[in-house]
Amino acid sequence: MDAGTIGTLGILALATLIIAGVPLAFSIGVVGIIANSVLVGPSQTGLQIWQVTFQSTTDFIMTSIPLFVLMGQLVSAGGLGRDLYECVYKWLGRVPGGLAVTSVVSCAAFGAIAGVSSAGISAMAPIAIPQMQRFGYDNRLAAGSLASASTLAIMIPPSLAFVVYGIWTDTSIGKLFIAGILPGILMATLFSIYIMVLCTLRPELGPVGPRFPLRERLAALIKVVPVVLVFGLMVGGLYMGWFTPSEGAAVGCSAVVVILVAMRRLSWADTAQALVDTARLSVMIFAIVIAVQVFTRFLVLTDIPPAIVSAISQTGLPTWVTLSMIMLLYLVLGMFLDSIGMLLLTLPFVFPVIRHLGVDPVLFGVVLTVMVEIGLLTPPVGMNCYILNQLVPSVSLGEIFRGVMPFVVICLLCVVLFLAWPEFVLWLPNKAF
Repeated sequence: MDAGTIGTLGILALATLIIAGVPLAFSIGVVGIIANSVLVGPSQTGLQIWQVTFQSTTDFIMTSIPLFVLMGQLVSAGGLGRDLYECVYKWLGRVPGGLAVTSVVSCAAFGAIAGVSSAGISAMAPIAIPQMQRFGYDNRLAAGSLASASTLAIMIPPSLAFVVYGIWTDTSIGKLFIAGILPGILMATLFSIYIMVLCTLRPELGPVGPRFPLRERLAALIKVVPVVLVFGLMVGGLYMGWFTPSEGAAVGCSAVVVILVAMRRLSWADTAQALVDTARLSVMIFAIVIAVQVFTRFLVLTDIPPAIVSAISQTGLPTWVTLSMIMLLYLVLGMFLDSIGMLLLTLPFVFPVIRHLGVDPVLFGVVLTVMVEIGLLTPPVGMNCYILNQLVPSVSLGEIFRGVMPFVVICLLCVVLFLAWPEFVLWLPNKAF
């Protein structure tokens, strides 16, 4: 049996295991180990496993992953999301659909210091949903706006998705962070405009909130100072070259700890729980990273990635058609796979094609992150929708999924915009670096 046939059988076996519900790290790892053993023997496979495990766990830039995760957990535990929501609520509560717009803006701002969407929705849902229900908001609008806005945490820096993508593709994480700022702001703006237009046409879906005096609104701005400080420190430090993204993760994490201690909002119990949650998520990510590296070595032996690039080259399809097919692939995969797993599983196949097409890796990183956001919302495995349903059982899962669909359409339109007008994404990182 030649290497190409073994490669095809390995990919089919992987797809079968994933469809059967086997955890992604185990699916990829088992196929990679067995296939490598067939091609190069058990002893060489064992050596490869040791090498990739050692490299993954000792690479300096990989230390940024648990640090960014820890920062998001600490921010959530410290209640900074509640401060953000209260401040934005006092400024935007009076616009049509004001409470839903408040959720969008608050989640976007929270993403500037969290980097993980699950932290954003966990922090905001217990605050925002009861408030919208109290004012008679439509459940689909309330849940859809919050679940969709929470995904902005992986677009606006710091972003765990950008870190993973940058490490795997050897793309500048600093450039990715800066590139995510304008697209993140644009998406938050489009979400807000959609809500205001909808609630202007149908006021019963999102009644306006109470009016607050100017003095009270100005006083509320003090509550967002910690968020501005952390975001300014991290993005400003990267822009000025004071530290690398890995060092920036440590700086940001330390800044959050100092701020929360100064505010007397960080207990030993909160710290312990944040460390436990960070360890769980980091272990999951590292397990997938190690498994994918073993699987990638198997793919290299079978020459499948070059064969895919060659096949696409011979079709003569325009670049935009190929990119559309890749986006469709991610749209389907996002319905079944978690975000980090989808990134790591597909990049060995997709990234060589992207390089061949001449697409800027930073641009593709931003577009791919938007597709990951969509995957967090689409059924049957829209992770953010399930988290929201767990936090607010009074809103059914069906209502949440129906509520996020208009925002999914907005995200897809943004993908088209970014691919058609790459300067919008690349202008800021090119200026910064």
